Amino acid sequence: MLSHEITSVAGKHKIRNRVGRGIGSGHGKTCGKGHKGSLSRSGASITLLYEGGQTPFYRRLPKQGFSNFKFATRYEIVNVSQLERFDDGSAVGAEQLSVAGLVGNSKSKIKILGDGELTKKLQITANKFSKTAEQKIVASGGTVKVV
Repeated sequence: MLSHEITSVAGKHKIRNRVGRGIGSGHGKTCGKGHKGSLSRSGASITLLYEGGQTPFYRRLPKQGFSNFKFATRYEIVNVSQLERFDDGSAVGAEQLSVAGLVGNSKSKIKILGDGELTKKLQITANKFSKTAEQKIVASGGTVKVV
């Protein structure tokens, strides 16, 4: 049976494997878990990093260097073309972008990029602007204000 041959009736649901229902089922007694050991017990699970008691790979590697991940400043990106949805002459800031759904949170840092065209005259307030975005906003008659 191929995936395009599955109808709403035939082959839609695979029958659940019922374990512990006698030796005739092929999954009786130990229910396919084998004899003894941690995996045969109830509630047993292994993390992906577990290596059977051997010192895990991440502990064998030397720790060196520096990661800037925790300290990096992350900006939410808004393109100039996305600003077309606002009314001509309106002031656009983090609050308005958040209400419009262009950024996740009104407290997040915003960078305006110059992808697309802008025809409306807007007063835009953001944390950062790319050079092309700044040029396009000013060329359409709007103003740019860096927070």
